[in-house]
Amino acid sequence: MISKEIPSVLTVHYEGKPIYDIGFYSDFSHLAQMCEPLQLNNRKVCVVTDSHVAPHYLETVCAVFSEISPTVIQYVFEAGEEQKSLTTVKNLYEHLILNHFERQDILVALGGGVVGDLTGYTAATYLRGIDFIQVPTSLLAQVDSSIGGKTGVDFDSYKNMVGAFHQPKLVYINTNTLTTLSKRQYLSGMGEVVKYGIIKDKPFFDWILEKKDEILAMNPEVLREMIYRSCDNKRKVVEADPLEKGERALLNFGHTLGHAIEKLSAFQYLHGECVGVGSILAARIARNKELITENQEQLIETAIHSFSCPAITNYDVETVIETVRSDKKMASGQIKFIVLDEIGNALISRDVSDADMRAVLEEYHESKQ
Repeated sequence: MISKEIPSVLTVHYEGKPIYDIGFYSDFSHLAQMCEPLQLNNRKVCVVTDSHVAPHYLETVCAVFSEISPTVIQYVFEAGEEQKSLTTVKNLYEHLILNHFERQDILVALGGGVVGDLTGYTAATYLRGIDFIQVPTSLLAQVDSSIGGKTGVDFDSYKNMVGAFHQPKLVYINTNTLTTLSKRQYLSGMGEVVKYGIIKDKPFFDWILEKKDEILAMNPEVLREMIYRSCDNKRKVVEADPLEKGERALLNFGHTLGHAIEKLSAFQYLHGECVGVGSILAARIARNKELITENQEQLIETAIHSFSCPAITNYDVETVIETVRSDKKMASGQIKFIVLDEIGNALISRDVSDADMRAVLEEYHESKQ
């Protein structure tokens, strides 16, 4: 049983020192207060968002920053994964230059994972690095991409191929923003939530299944607890390995095959949906290697499909494998594939072969026809 005494602030540390806070609230009323340590009274602010998020929250968030900063501008780009590119970054650079942004000024990423990753990468590279704040508005961004300092953009459909580690100065989560997501976008984020239980936290995995109906109904208290526990799990991993030299790679469970399927679908499927299918495939590989039992593998698949993860089968097996081999996670020609030896404990394997991947891709395709 997980405690319901959920704090409003979670602090992320680096080398034992606090580097930024994550705030958990149901509106934007605490945003200005959480920005006080950043001393924005003499810093320009640029709020970056996309065309889906802007009509809902841009005016409100700009009003908050206008109370604490002398200059607040905005930059809105068209929504969609295809906009997560160096072209959009270039256009944002130009906007900042024309508005005379200097090194002490700050960016605010208001939106989902695309907005957060792109804004973070711009902050990491503009004038060799300026500060930025994450204000994630999608479930996937709140539990995953806004935390840990990974920033980047896609390059010729290769996901996150260009990027940098650049930590935010603050992550502010307004859980009420989830109410304006489509059901599909909301449930897509569950692919990452379930992943934390699978790789690190069996009690959390059990809790997710227990609270399935309340999660689907978006019960506010249950959502807040779910988001907090997801963030806390990620915090523990990134604190131990901020630059992904070891344990942090475990967060890539489900991503190796998931990213390949996502790319080959031309982003027809959402990231969380592809991670969900990739997690099922990774669990089947672990089962085939006799690392987990068939019952455990089935429990994982049931958990993922409980949140309406689609069965994605319109892929060519050999093309998926070829795409995996061009992934940035390759090391010395080997795939760092994340598998399990039980639910709640993931490990890095370097002996997942093409034949291993082929077997589960074919099996999954046939089982879902």
